[in-house]
Amino acid sequence: MAEQIRRVACIGVGLIGSGWAARCLAHGLDVVGWDPSPNGEAVMRGHVENAWPALTRIGLKPGADHKGRLRFVKTVAEAVRDADFVQESAPENIEVKRKLHTEIDAHARPDVIVASSSSGLLPSEMQEHCKHPERVLIGHPFNPVYLLPLVEVLGGKKTDPKYCERAARFYETIGMRPLMVKKEIEGYVADRLQEAMWREALHLVNDGVATTADIDDAIRFGPGLRWSFMGSMLIYHIAGGDAGMHHFMKQFGPALKLPWTKLEAPELTQALIDRVADGTTAQSGGRSVKELERFRNDCLIEVAEAIARVKAKHGMEPGA
Repeated sequence: MAEQIRRVACIGVGLIGSGWAARCLAHGLDVVGWDPSPNGEAVMRGHVENAWPALTRIGLKPGADHKGRLRFVKTVAEAVRDADFVQESAPENIEVKRKLHTEIDAHARPDVIVASSSSGLLPSEMQEHCKHPERVLIGHPFNPVYLLPLVEVLGGKKTDPKYCERAARFYETIGMRPLMVKKEIEGYVADRLQEAMWREALHLVNDGVATTADIDDAIRFGPGLRWSFMGSMLIYHIAGGDAGMHHFMKQFGPALKLPWTKLEAPELTQALIDRVADGTTAQSGGRSVKELERFRNDCLIEVAEAIARVKAKHGMEPGA
């Protein structure tokens, strides 16, 4: 159970692995790190040290200690032998990860979850040669791991769902927001969405439509502010007025056929419209569009004011 996890092994302690270490340490856990790099320990401790002021600011949990509870060992076996949870953050290379998971599997207790920080590889391929593949899964975080709460959780063909549920409960205890990916798919959810925007941005730069600064401004002064607290689907639900998503998709659905993007849109069937509209209606939690608009407006004002305060603190121009 998540409440029994006291020691976490971080296998691979670059930027992501060290971010995991910092988050776990801030929640009063013991962390053992391993990395094949000759300066792995220095890198890990440097990243954790750099993260600690931010973690201190948002509040440390009882027992938090980024020095006394952090160890670095020389072998994978030593790192995972007494661990209650293993978080692997090796480079995004399936051969490297497959070999590493086989080694972890041989030394970690059979009931210990082995999660990979992979941002797009399939867990089924990582667990291929493991004797205990049922406990191998993806726990994909976002940088900086110690501040951003999202973690995507999904299992492979041989993963027992109970381990995904246990992993999610553990992640919640260290202040994260697990997103349970319903099907095994490359890239998962968030990175597929980011990749779509990234590809379109590259097209716009390549075609001379916009500079990189234009693209960033288009996001940070427009939809990005709304995305930070409401996502995209609920925003479109509001844009449909009192009739919500059904009206929005009927009004703007035809635009999906226009050449506004290099990406091909799916066929806008009634089944798809209903699925999207039903989803956003559930998201609204029974609140009317007007109530959601007032919530949106309050959030926009607060976010804008917060950004202005932080910019002033760092000596940046308000509109820059």
